[in-house]
Amino acid sequence: MQLRVMLRMALAVITTAAAALGFAVVGGAPAQAAAGIPAHVFAPYFEAWTGEDPATLSQQSGAKYLTMAFLQAATKGSCTAYWNGDTEMPISQSTFGASINTMRAAGGDVIASFGGYTATNTGTEIADSCTNVNSIASVFQSIITTYGITRIDLDIEDNSLNNSAGIDRRNKAIKLTEDWAAANGKTIQFSYTLPTTTSGLASSGLAVLRNAVTNGARIDVVNIMTFDYYDNASHQMANDTKSSAQGLFNQLKNLYPSKSDTELWGMIGVTEMIGIDDFGAAETFYTTDAAPVLDWAKSKGIAMISFWALQRDNGGCPGTGGSDSCSGIAQSTWFFSQAFAPFTSGGTPSNDFSVSVSPSSGSVQPGGTATATVNTAVTSGSAQTVNLTATGAPAGVTATLTPASVTAGASSSLKLVTTSSATPGTYPITVKGTGASGSHDTTFNLTITGTPGSDFSVAVSPASGSVTAGSTATATVNTAVTSGSAQTVTLAATGAPAGVTATLTPSSVTAGATSSLKLVTAATTAPGTYQITVTGTAPSGSHSATYALTVTAAPGGGITNGDFESGALSPWNCQNGSAVVGSPAHGGTHALQVAASSSSTGECTQTLTLTPNHSYTLKGWVQGSFAFISVSGGASASTWGSSGGWSQLSLPFTTGSNGSVTLSVHGWYGQGNVYADDFTLTG
Repeated sequence: MQLRVMLRMALAVITTAAAALGFAVVGGAPAQAAAGIPAHVFAPYFEAWTGEDPATLSQQSGAKYLTMAFLQAATKGSCTAYWNGDTEMPISQSTFGASINTMRAAGGDVIASFGGYTATNTGTEIADSCTNVNSIASVFQSIITTYGITRIDLDIEDNSLNNSAGIDRRNKAIKLTEDWAAANGKTIQFSYTLPTTTSGLASSGLAVLRNAVTNGARIDVVNIMTFDYYDNASHQMANDTKSSAQGLFNQLKNLYPSKSDTELWGMIGVTEMIGIDDFGAAETFYTTDAAPVLDWAKSKGIAMISFWALQRDNGGCPGTGGSDSCSGIAQSTWFFSQAFAPFTSGGTPSNDFSVSVSPSSGSVQPGGTATATVNTAVTSGSAQTVNLTATGAPAGVTATLTPASVTAGASSSLKLVTTSSATPGTYPITVKGTGASGSHDTTFNLTITGTPGSDFSVAVSPASGSVTAGSTATATVNTAVTSGSAQTVTLAATGAPAGVTATLTPSSVTAGATSSLKLVTAATTAPGTYQITVTGTAPSGSHSATYALTVTAAPGGGITNGDFESGALSPWNCQNGSAVVGSPAHGGTHALQVAASSSSTGECTQTLTLTPNHSYTLKGWVQGSFAFISVSGGASASTWGSSGGWSQLSLPFTTGSNGSVTLSVHGWYGQGNVYADDFTLTG
């Protein structure tokens, strides 16, 4: 679903046989039994490459059902699918299995989605990549058996819409899988997610469904992406959703003449791109669009409402279009999730509980003990096991819960024991209960009265510093007596990233003395800002201070020949026609000419190995019509611009678990040459 800019622009310009398919089920804990996807479900897309936990975001947002995106081959030609095409994220209970089980215990479930823009653009969508229908069906079956999945979504766009062989293989594999499921007593549904115009599917999307009918493949849901129209028209996105779906309904009525109108509407899903989509502000799905779409969807009885994407459901980047982490409009966090959640019907009632503490506060002298009762209650569904923890106790205070685990409806005793050196003050103690359905917490305010004993402070001067990778930063750690008498303070530094060594000399001082903090960086240290925490520990307790270490990279940031001043393409790999030229050049005397033709985009790529799970920003200067820069592989992001002169594009992204990414620059079919120069990578 991400990075679908190019496809939309192109649209604007123009039973047994399965029993023989044996495969080994990946090891791990068994999948929890799934109740199935409700007939009418709200299931926003979850970006599985971000490293976030789907169960946590499901609980926070209230979106009980998620569409997990995406599964694809790691390399073109492979018949093995991985989450995000990342070989370290196989189809296994070790990857998302526990999270899916947690969501089911809370009354939700997931839809597994194959494809997406990156896969369909690079040939790693499973049916494009793998030419063996039986092997494709085995991949579908492995998802079902590993996770207990009851719906598979196939997000087909870009090049996959025109790959007739891949379309045919995919639908044959769907048919094989449906026959296999029926023979083995399993439930499985298939949905197609397809791009749309404001009047229904384009001919390429309709051809996918016609081929499914030809192959006898049952398609349960046709989910249209009601955004990124790229038609340069004015849009009211809620109205466009309705007209797009009405157009799809008319097409399905011709394709499935035996189905009733109710059945046809029950096959339709719509996916919005909340906030500003990839095209820009002219295609903005506002908060005021949610209610009309919800009311219309309920009145028609459609199968699904979704949106791209759960991690965008916040107002963290006003005015920004096409971000994968925020909507670009003013909104409260989880606004759209909460607005669309009532659409789900036919699911299993969820279990839930509450936590409270009585009394909610207490006062003691240093050396005294405070107690309270932690009460739990069932608020919906049935009772579940609740694990209790207490956090926030200051130095000199020990918090215990007896018992530490109860069945919802039972109580536990909170005991707060203070020492004679405990510092007077009021401290909020957070008691958290965690069950299969999620977590709830409550607060007990502990007040310690009396005269303070000995204590000290820790500070770092300066509080921050910046060095180039391979250099050294230093700072002074100051300690001081804040009450009572001086005591021995043991110092430690934590938080140094890979490639940074932190030392304290001396590592132990008498309160009032200083120590030297030395931070030695390696040439391979990833650029970024890191919080180094210096903690001092003494008999009275611990105190800490932070030092912000900024590591910068040399110009180019790991990109080789990013300014093309070598006069040659290497190590860039380019399609025919693209070359290094002397004019126009943004900086220096050379630039890259990207030769876009009617049959190719002139794409040039360079593959880098960066720090895993790390945020970077790729910048490059471009000139010409429809100039794109993007990253793929372990990260996925893209942006573009059109300009008669040089303009700089900026593209933030986060690497995956192996750190490998492929940078690319290209033009667009039939739009003429574009030029690129002075690429940099920072992070």
